[in-house]
Amino acid sequence: METTLRNVKGTKDFLPQEQGLRNYIRRTLEEVFETYGCKPLETPMLQYYDLLASKYGGGAEIVKEVYRLSDQGERELALRYDLTVPLAKVVGMNPEMRLPFKRYEIGKVFRDGPVKPGRFREFVQCDVDIVGTSSMLAEAELISMAFAAFERLGLDVYVEVNNRKLLSGLLQALGVAEEQAEGVMLSLDKLKKIGVDGVVDDLRLRGIDEETIAAVAAFLQSGEWTMDSLAGRFAEPLVQEGVAELHELFACLKGAGVSGDVRFAPFLARGLSIYTGTVYEIFLRDGRITSSIGSGGRYDRIIGQFLGGGRQYPAVGISFGLDVILTALTMGGAEGADNRADVFVVPLGTEADALGVANRLRAAGIRVELELSGRRLKKALDYANRERIPLVLIYGENERDAGAVTLRDMRFGEERTVALAGDRLVDAIAQLLS
Repeated sequence: METTLRNVKGTKDFLPQEQGLRNYIRRTLEEVFETYGCKPLETPMLQYYDLLASKYGGGAEIVKEVYRLSDQGERELALRYDLTVPLAKVVGMNPEMRLPFKRYEIGKVFRDGPVKPGRFREFVQCDVDIVGTSSMLAEAELISMAFAAFERLGLDVYVEVNNRKLLSGLLQALGVAEEQAEGVMLSLDKLKKIGVDGVVDDLRLRGIDEETIAAVAAFLQSGEWTMDSLAGRFAEPLVQEGVAELHELFACLKGAGVSGDVRFAPFLARGLSIYTGTVYEIFLRDGRITSSIGSGGRYDRIIGQFLGGGRQYPAVGISFGLDVILTALTMGGAEGADNRADVFVVPLGTEADALGVANRLRAAGIRVELELSGRRLKKALDYANRERIPLVLIYGENERDAGAVTLRDMRFGEERTVALAGDRLVDAIAQLLS
């Protein structure tokens, strides 16, 4: 039977030009992460299913999207759906780790969810997490880092922030039962997209009772939702604590001189149930993509719950979606990164020696492609033109005997002979490329 060549739904191949842009995004983020003192970490894509499906993980909504599999030993495994639960596992397996621990990880994750522009089922997350501190300064540092990263990438963004304590306190004040609170939060999280009527419909689909729905709808139609107005209206301790933490966060950002646009979003919940305090999402200001291109929050409980023993591991993190950033840059007219070689070396009966010349140039930091298929000179020059390689180095037997090369500038059709001795060739190439 003949195999049909196709990609699995929600996955794609990234050809060199597009992958070059992905590599640029990754390198840019890594540079920013390391500027902020974060250390690299890598965890396996394969995890035990019971770890990912734990009640201390991402919750029922995300478990529905887990790719499950088993190995030849009939162990129940799964592909990781994020990088946070594997981090919790790492911390638990390394109790001697010094805290606070600031790590970044860039890797593939998998979710069997809806596919839309900028959203795939196999995608790359770029995460930074700080484990071992309750200070609101940690949140401020991550938000500051996000603005620095997107500025380098040339994307104008704003950040929406909320606090899960505040939101939980509001639901308590509205009489929402504890067992229904998570579902109501997820519905409220959609308010900006679907409006009050849409939230009411969504609550009914989640099986929320009509009395609760009426109370939520009345609140949503009641007007102003600033931090201070909510704190003045509701005396619940969680509301007060959440508002106080948000005020502290805004004060930290202002004191640090972070000038980016940070907005209070009272119904932002984030989809995962792990969050315990601050939550935030990052959006493009021009709206070319309406979904978030980064997000995160504080999750103070799950690592300690995974480990047991009563030790607390307060933590806060942020995640950037590489693929959605790629989509944003492409929609904004960004071209793929320039991955072409600087020099194309064409041997004419001097293959081994030409490789030696190419390696000398590479050692000097020059990007070199070597002609490997034995093409005649005219076809080799045609190839260099098609690939937009600016310089061609021709190295035949006459050049070898003379201790020189012929260097052709493809942009202007000019040729010159350059001696191989010393740094003359490297200097000549650097001058032409400058």
